[in-house]
Amino acid sequence: MAERTLLTKRPSWAALQSHYQNTQKSHLRDLFAADPARGTRMTAEGVGIFLDYSKNRVTDETLKLLFALATECDLKGRINAMFSGEKINITEGRAVLHTALRAPKGASVIVDGKNVVPEVHEVLDAMGAFADRIRSGEWKGFTGKPIKNIVNIGIGGSDLGPVMANESLRFYAKRELNFRFLSNVDGTDFAETVRDLDPAETLFIVCSKTFTTQETMTNAESARNWSLATLKDKASVAKHFVAVSTNAAKVKEFGIDTANMFGFWDWVGGRYSMDSAVGLATVLAIGPNNFRDLLAGFHAMDEHFRTTPFEKNLPAIMGLLSVWYGSFFGAETVAVLPYDQYLKRFPAYLQQLTMESNGKRVTLGGAEVDYQTGSVYWGEPGTNGQHSFYQLIHQGTKIIPCDFIAFCKSLNPAGRHHDLLMANVFAQAEALAFGKTAEQVKADKVEDWLVPHKTFPGNRPSNVLMVEKLTPFALGSLVALYEHVVFTQGVVWDIGSFDQWGVELGKALASKIVPELESATEPELKHDTSTNALIARYRKGKK
Repeated sequence: MAERTLLTKRPSWAALQSHYQNTQKSHLRDLFAADPARGTRMTAEGVGIFLDYSKNRVTDETLKLLFALATECDLKGRINAMFSGEKINITEGRAVLHTALRAPKGASVIVDGKNVVPEVHEVLDAMGAFADRIRSGEWKGFTGKPIKNIVNIGIGGSDLGPVMANESLRFYAKRELNFRFLSNVDGTDFAETVRDLDPAETLFIVCSKTFTTQETMTNAESARNWSLATLKDKASVAKHFVAVSTNAAKVKEFGIDTANMFGFWDWVGGRYSMDSAVGLATVLAIGPNNFRDLLAGFHAMDEHFRTTPFEKNLPAIMGLLSVWYGSFFGAETVAVLPYDQYLKRFPAYLQQLTMESNGKRVTLGGAEVDYQTGSVYWGEPGTNGQHSFYQLIHQGTKIIPCDFIAFCKSLNPAGRHHDLLMANVFAQAEALAFGKTAEQVKADKVEDWLVPHKTFPGNRPSNVLMVEKLTPFALGSLVALYEHVVFTQGVVWDIGSFDQWGVELGKALASKIVPELESATEPELKHDTSTNALIARYRKGKK
């Protein structure tokens, strides 16, 4: 691999470092006072999303330097490389083409000399046809009953994406169908998922590319045993199980008809796969047309990211701002705060997308970084968080940049509920930015000894993202927005955003420990003394 310029040796990085030293104590109160137009000027809009980033601790000079950094890191070239199918996942030698999953019919995306778009739409069409059969009642279970319950079995990207999408788009779902998601290898998750279901009316979707994922296949085997305990005949498996996989031999061996196997490709990372066949549960819930609207939202944001100048490019702006806070201010977390109950699982989904992607400590060239990379993403919906952790954001010692996500229209209008909800969005962003000075507190006739406790320092940064309404299209554009924020961060930090070797070590060690826990005879343990003692205590406790 060609020698790479270290990020901290780039002229634009040095300029930002100097700029940070000169401006780090600037307060948003003063920035707004000096520039009354700031609140309307520092905005960007695209694909139905309006971004107000004026309440960030930046000046025009900060933005100029951040855009220069993006240019020096060749963000534009890296965007083009990703979209054109270059193998930018260098440690696994793969292209990174989740964008091809939402490319329209007639588009051309070449991977290893082949246009993959026709294959993508072939799978989409098969998913749609299957969904129509389930939703209409045409597909019958082994005993002739229609399917009422659908259980998605997966883990990681094969679970978090579908869970989030189904919850976010519940308003558009066919309510006669009951959806559940099984991921944890803990037997309690399985027991509670199937406890009140009728096997004759239940369909399982087993999501595993290789059909060997330990947690998923353990749960799938338990589901098959549970189903057969009632239905008795092994032939029933083909009527109650379908697969999202590429391993036809394993799928067939399990008892699933390979005609009901929906495939995807090695250029789709798990955490980027909710718009592939992994989204089968979502298609079943909201129907093929709504799923295509979801894909259209993804694609529209892809095109915005690919073609829009950085100065108006939503993912580029948000990605660069997060680099500014993480690598210069030392901010270690980002709070994502959706003010819509349907998005309650959105922060959890983003945790895998962001932290599995950019939780890296070496550059693409293998050098150890000497700057902060991937932030911890977390959050809760709406006013729930205000009565939980907002205290720390407002008056704690940590800088926590916040993304507020809000919608102009409620899907469930009820009296003044939505006005109250939106008032809280605007009020929280305002309070974080400007706080409340000691003088303002004293003006409220507060006793002197209480003044420090009621003073809010402000200068806490936030973005406000506003969308007209939560639709499938809007959800697709929001997810793609954060996908490309992650990509922007990774390019600047010069890290590999599309592998996840950090997941492997624990899995490998667990595979070694399992037989030591299950052995009928006392095994010879060769771990550290702590692990050996814990295994011995567990074996004793089992008895």
